[in-house]
Amino acid sequence: MPRSNRRRRDLEVRPLGASTAVSTETWRGRPWNVRRLSGATSGREYVCPGCHQGIPTGTPHVVAWPAEGVGGLEQRRHWHTRCWGARNAARP
Repeated sequence: MPRSNRRRRDLEVRPLGASTAVSTETWRGRPWNVRRLSGATSGREYVCPGCHQGIPTGTPHVVAWPAEGVGGLEQRRHWHTRCWGARNAARP
């Protein structure tokens, strides 16, 4: 059987630790949990929902997810810091 080239840790969703600084911000009338990342631990490229462009590995960015409701970890979205800051100027 061929060997898989993906490391197991790349396939797992990383939970947020107790030491993680998470703030709550309002967007579109709903509270969102927001975590600012340095990019140092980013192991992959993400696509920003604000501009639909890639966030390269190692780039500081923001992770945001709804504070209420069902969803949790699969609702997390990675945004460019500038795009998250300008999200209220964008059309819904």
